[in-house]
Amino acid sequence: MDAASPAYRGRLAETYERQAGTDAAGFAAALAGLLAPPSQALPVATADDRSVWGPGGSADPVSIRGILERAEADLDQPWPVPLASAAARLHDDGDREGWESVLYERQRRLSRAAVAAAVLADDPVRGPRSLAEVLDGVWLFCEQSSWCWPAHDDAFRERGSVLPVVTAPYLDLGAGEVASLLAWVDQLIGDRLEARYPGIRSRVRYEMRVRIFEPFTRRRDWHWLGLDGDVHNWNPWIHGNVLVAALRLLDDPAEADERAAIVALALEGIDRYVSVLPDDGAIDEGYAYWWNGACRALEALDVVRHATGGVLDASGITALRETVAFPHRMHLGADWYLNLADGQARVSAAQPWHALHRAAIAAGDRDAAAHAAAHRTPGSPAAIEHPGFGRLLRGITDPAWIAAAQDSSPFPRDVWLPSTEVLLARSHGGTARGLTMAAKGGHNGEHHNHNDVGSFIVASDGVPVVVDAGRPTYTLQTFGPDRYDIWTMQSGWHNVPVIDGREQPPGAEFAASGVEASIGDDSVFSAELSGAYPGVGPWHRTVRLERAAGRVVVSDAWTPAARATSQIPVVERARNERDETHASTSGAGTRRTEVRLLLAGDVVRDGDAVAVTPLEGATPVRISWPAGVEASLVVRELDDPVLTSVWGAKLTRLDLDVTDRDAIAVTVELDQTNAEDTR
Repeated sequence: MDAASPAYRGRLAETYERQAGTDAAGFAAALAGLLAPPSQALPVATADDRSVWGPGGSADPVSIRGILERAEADLDQPWPVPLASAAARLHDDGDREGWESVLYERQRRLSRAAVAAAVLADDPVRGPRSLAEVLDGVWLFCEQSSWCWPAHDDAFRERGSVLPVVTAPYLDLGAGEVASLLAWVDQLIGDRLEARYPGIRSRVRYEMRVRIFEPFTRRRDWHWLGLDGDVHNWNPWIHGNVLVAALRLLDDPAEADERAAIVALALEGIDRYVSVLPDDGAIDEGYAYWWNGACRALEALDVVRHATGGVLDASGITALRETVAFPHRMHLGADWYLNLADGQARVSAAQPWHALHRAAIAAGDRDAAAHAAAHRTPGSPAAIEHPGFGRLLRGITDPAWIAAAQDSSPFPRDVWLPSTEVLLARSHGGTARGLTMAAKGGHNGEHHNHNDVGSFIVASDGVPVVVDAGRPTYTLQTFGPDRYDIWTMQSGWHNVPVIDGREQPPGAEFAASGVEASIGDDSVFSAELSGAYPGVGPWHRTVRLERAAGRVVVSDAWTPAARATSQIPVVERARNERDETHASTSGAGTRRTEVRLLLAGDVVRDGDAVAVTPLEGATPVRISWPAGVEASLVVRELDDPVLTSVWGAKLTRLDLDVTDRDAIAVTVELDQTNAEDTR
């Protein structure tokens, strides 16, 4: 049945209906009888359970200590206020950070206050003071005109307003996060908050109905529902938060049927995501988005398992089992990962590793559990408030995670993901040392797409050297019609060729073909790339990890396209690149064909080669090409904080002019003249 059908039933629906002993028509009714009461539906003890939250309780003491210190410091500061002018600024210069960063800090402060109120509930002075802090935070959110992030709101598009329209709330990621936050606060400290400040719970429930439940059930045109077949990470993220809010806050007995209906509708939505999740568990947005896509689905379904007393259990679905392995399959070394699309090669280590650990245990995946436990540093907090309040509570009350011994990441030798056409191979399994190469086929209509069909990366000792830049700070432009004016999105700044002056355009029709992966003594990726470019002849690329020789060889062979005047546009847009002029032409009537590599670290030209000293002191590498090929280095100075946090002050692009050739092989190998361990 088509995913756009109102009666859509996929992997999750079939699993749950079988476990509930019903069919689609009777599922919501059966669900009402399966769901635990609202006070018991979420898998975290309330503040009244002093065996968890009291002195010597089971909640992680390291995490609690840090949260209490930060909560105490909060009391001397005014609450963060997201200003209307910051929201309106989005429509002036595209800035999102000014408003969103203030909202994030407001959410984190309320999270800290709620934990403090739970832990200090027996303290006659600090307990009431913490409850007052919770009240202020909850009330501020109730008074906030919109929970939606301005960049997502349809107020301007539909009504011409640069500010949210309070009578037309928009349910987006931001609104879902606030809904979840208030539901978890109610779970933890709601009884005590209401006892001291009668009426606050009714206000929260009113706002939840107006901003979340009513829009969710009334409108079926939300793009993130996936009814058009395009299902992406918003789907489980928002559905999971709505599910949590409904389980906890629809607590009037008269709302029991509505509660079950909303939970069933949320599960139907998550089912669309689970049913398009490939059997190999891959995420086309890459590792960074796994945490807010597949992981959100796993967390939501874990809550459902708890809320139904284990009756509804999705852990047997192949795609969900396999996606638990995705983070360690994409791991390069330390905090470096293979990044695709808008993902970053290095993201904050403050991820909810407990969620991966919990899912890995449920799936019986020892390697995934080990990868999660590799981040369970002795003496460190089990979780912090930055990834969200529900994630914080789960992490600091999960006994298996709190007690987990630090482990080692598994570093599989070879990973082939046919759904995204990604191959990752390293010199030796079980270690990041040596060379790691990865290559992708795919198409240019992927989620958070970059034009990068046929691109590859190479890492030394787990540190990327031939790299994908990732993305800069999100702005209004990032998801607008001018997205591909951003240099990091363009194929000219990925490790793919420019063919007869042409770069890759966006769109799913621009794709690799004939993609193959061969795993053996050598691991080899091969693909035909001409389908990713308009009007070019055949271009075949092979990326080979030659283990015995200790090198990666990238071989390109092609048939030059006719030079006749064509109707096909050549990508020559002005991109604020002072150094780009040389790449467009190489003489009267011809356009250059180049093979390009984007490099991180210190790059020094050495004849027909460059020596690269990677970031973080990894083993240097040498990149060489055939004699007679004109080469040039293009330095890209970085000033965007998202990019500089990963790569530092610059990236360097190596341009190899192959206009008058029909083949080239580029070799990346460890620099044997300076290969001592300098780490």
